[in-house]
Amino acid sequence: MVVIAMTREMATLGKDVAQGLADRLGLSIVHHEIVEHDVASLSGLSESEVHRFLQGQPLLMERLRADGERVSRYTAQEILELAAKGNVLIRGWGASYLLRAVPHVVTVRICAPMDFRVHTLMERLGTSNREAAHREIERSDAAHSAAMKRLYGGNWRAHWLYAAVLNTARIPVGECVEHIAMLAASPA
Repeated sequence: MVVIAMTREMATLGKDVAQGLADRLGLSIVHHEIVEHDVASLSGLSESEVHRFLQGQPLLMERLRADGERVSRYTAQEILELAAKGNVLIRGWGASYLLRAVPHVVTVRICAPMDFRVHTLMERLGTSNREAAHREIERSDAAHSAAMKRLYGGNWRAHWLYAAVLNTARIPVGECVEHIAMLAASPA
């Protein structure tokens, strides 16, 4: 039963690594829509409210209406249920933090230096506006930090959460896939 909890920074090719792992190991990738749908059902909030809350961007009325502790509990419950099924790669949602102590779960962070990320995002968007790409990456990083702090009181960048931290500016996607697959196959 393979369970991989992956944290990825925006524009690091983390989606490519996740897809490569899913293809190589026959894993289902958990996208945010699945988590949001189930958390919304449990919490009585709409999926869009849950999305904005978990992304650190709730509207004023949503902040007043949403019980952060309850949303955190339901999110954790959903992550644990998905992990218990096995053969899954859970991207984000604090899965690396929540599952860090589970011995058979491979926790991975995909990262890259800001210049690489800006260049990747500019290519992906077909733009030459470096400043806008940089701002979008900073906004995404800040939202991830705020969500982790609000939901679990943790720091998603803490190296001790992960079995492996892979820099896609130095390690190509295919090699990242192979390293993580090797960890998933390891008895350790």
